[in-house]
Amino acid sequence: MAAADLPMSRSRRLGNAVRRTPLLAGLPAEVAVLSAVAFCVALGFGILAPALPVFARTFDVTALQASAVISVFALVRFITSPLAGALVDRLGERVVMSSGLFIVALSSAAAGFSQTYGQLLALRGVGGLGSSMFTVSAMALLLRVVDSDQRGRAAGAFQGGFLLGGVAGPAVGGLVVAWSIRAPFFVYAITLMGAAIVALAFMAKSRLREREQEVSHGQADKLEQLRVALKDRAYQAALGTNLVTGFVAFGLRSSAVPLFVTEGLDRGASMTGIGFLLAMAVQGVAAAFLGSAPAAVVGDVMAGRKGGIVVATFQMMSDVGAVAGPLVAGLLIDGFDFDWAFAAGAALSLVAVVLVFLMPETLHRSRAPKAATA
Repeated sequence: MAAADLPMSRSRRLGNAVRRTPLLAGLPAEVAVLSAVAFCVALGFGILAPALPVFARTFDVTALQASAVISVFALVRFITSPLAGALVDRLGERVVMSSGLFIVALSSAAAGFSQTYGQLLALRGVGGLGSSMFTVSAMALLLRVVDSDQRGRAAGAFQGGFLLGGVAGPAVGGLVVAWSIRAPFFVYAITLMGAAIVALAFMAKSRLREREQEVSHGQADKLEQLRVALKDRAYQAALGTNLVTGFVAFGLRSSAVPLFVTEGLDRGASMTGIGFLLAMAVQGVAAAFLGSAPAAVVGDVMAGRKGGIVVATFQMMSDVGAVAGPLVAGLLIDGFDFDWAFAAGAALSLVAVVLVFLMPETLHRSRAPKAATA
């Protein structure tokens, strides 16, 4: 078999496996690959995340400085997302995705050898760059390889890979940390290397090239493409929804909820605790829908074209919410109480609901490039 035929052969074998899996039945093989990559990434991060501040404290730093090794990763992700989008448009999703995975893997392995706090902080920042490259390119590729009526399922499968890895990671992480506080960095690097190898080995080029030929005519300048998308009410709704997801699901949940459990619920009323658990269950169901539907809308707006900058802007809204959520919640809790913090999340959610109510349905949009300007 010729070397050039190898990726296609692997893709066909994977495609046969996909067709036998009910959840992925009928979807392109690339969806299964990207879901597997997402699982590997989330698994490794779930192993590393709990150990990060603990490892940082070994350099005799404050709690704020220890927390900064987590924040710097998210901050660099946000700052470099536009660059990642531009690279996707210039180099293609596959190259940017694999490069981003290798960058995070190498920076993580190097961070495991850190001898100073400054080295750890800088290397985590480098990892944020690689993470933005992977996230933007993977979502852009996912939305391009599926048909318009498959985008919701594809986004759900991709999100499912992240969720499964996120659940399994901390459980494995406890065993890894017991071995060595530096070990999670190397395990994370190994899972990322595995994800990069899977992506490179199983991503067939034929289907993507066909789609590039289908939509290559009449493409506007990328900034013009973003400008047109920003005028689309459906894209505006997707941006607002992703902002809410970052603010509420990531921001409030990681900051206000732990404090509310330890301080706000210490009132001796069991029904309060039960109501809180029910609220978290409802939020979990909502998060499952928000992990797929807005991404599918973005795919419909892109209409199958390369849209790195459009996807990057969409992803950045979640990062903005994740950064602003804890800050706003902290200010409101200190100045007023927990009710105000949760009310802020509810108010922002209502704004997103209005945007969704006003948006046009995108499911049946044509794949022709001109449909993106509708």
